[in-house]
Amino acid sequence: AMATAGPRSFSAAEVRARCAQGACLVSCRRRLYDLSGFVRLHPGGEQLLRRRAGTDVSAALDGPPHRHSENARRWLEQYYVGDIEPGDEQVPPRGRTGTGGTRAGGEPGVYPASAGCLRRWVQVNKGCGDLVDWQKPLLWQVGYLGEKYDEWVHQPVDRPIRLFHSDFLEFLSKTAWYVVFMVWTPVVLYLSWVSYTSLAQGNTRLFSSFTTEYSIPVHKYYFPFIFLLGMILWSLLEYLIHRFVFHMKPPASNYYLITLHFLLHGQHHKSPFDSSRLVFPPVPASLVIGFFYGVLRLLLPEVLGLSVFVGGLCGYVIYDMMHYYLHYGSPKKGTYLYGLKAYHVKHHFEHQKSGSFGISTRFWDYPFRTLIPEETFKKEE
Repeated sequence: AMATAGPRSFSAAEVRARCAQGACLVSCRRRLYDLSGFVRLHPGGEQLLRRRAGTDVSAALDGPPHRHSENARRWLEQYYVGDIEPGDEQVPPRGRTGTGGTRAGGEPGVYPASAGCLRRWVQVNKGCGDLVDWQKPLLWQVGYLGEKYDEWVHQPVDRPIRLFHSDFLEFLSKTAWYVVFMVWTPVVLYLSWVSYTSLAQGNTRLFSSFTTEYSIPVHKYYFPFIFLLGMILWSLLEYLIHRFVFHMKPPASNYYLITLHFLLHGQHHKSPFDSSRLVFPPVPASLVIGFFYGVLRLLLPEVLGLSVFVGGLCGYVIYDMMHYYLHYGSPKKGTYLYGLKAYHVKHHFEHQKSGSFGISTRFWDYPFRTLIPEETFKKEE
């Protein structure tokens, strides 16, 4: 039988040379990782990782300012390329909790906290990593995971997902971000014009179906406020759907509900950086959008319902564009979008089930008490 090759060894000089050529290699103790393909996606920003190229990031994983989750450490292992040659590894700063300078047995170089994370990564991936065949469509496999599905789907990986056997259905399930903008923006503009010109005719009155004497006229000047109301209602709907539909926990014994959950949202949590699956495909989206338009037509006068609807549709387009940006954009540190990106990534890697259900805004996380708490670190003695 052929002997299995061990991990490749890299000298410190080779690591420095590769980093000088633009690669982003970092180490954790002696283990070396190539993050060149991940730097633009890093929640803390590309420049933060670039500054750490060629260095040991063991202490940085434990914070401050941010303590990386077990999913983040598991994610790091996907970029493992080999080991630093003995004697060339950097020794991380001493003194952080869980990152003392010796092993449990007193030997320098490997720290208990990180060694433990690595052991857990190996154990978990032995249990969950090979539960599906990645060479085949996943949609019809996940229902058989049963009790293991919930743990498996919330352990993100950096690889594309195929859902269907059919190339046509697979094509319909994928969407580039700009397609959403191109399809729905003209609809928003056209329906906004229709709503405004209809209101300008002066025939729209609120409560006219109940009373003529006390009905309230709706003037064309009210359109911006009705439009804004639609956007606000969308933001609430976004929160409720994300929390109570997308994050329902399907019964372990129900193959069909597990499959439905994976189709609706589980796939996104399993592969959060699959760029073709970050926005809602127009074909299924049109069915959902048509449903909500019908509901508004039943509840409100025709033009008023249309005005609320078009505001909500605009809110949806903004939401989808922002969701893509929160995964693939590089907002400037200190900006609103920088904080929102970090907040959303925590939802994917650490608080998948308990918080951060608002995407385009954190507003609704406050009254529903699902806001992710800020991290705190005790001062070092």
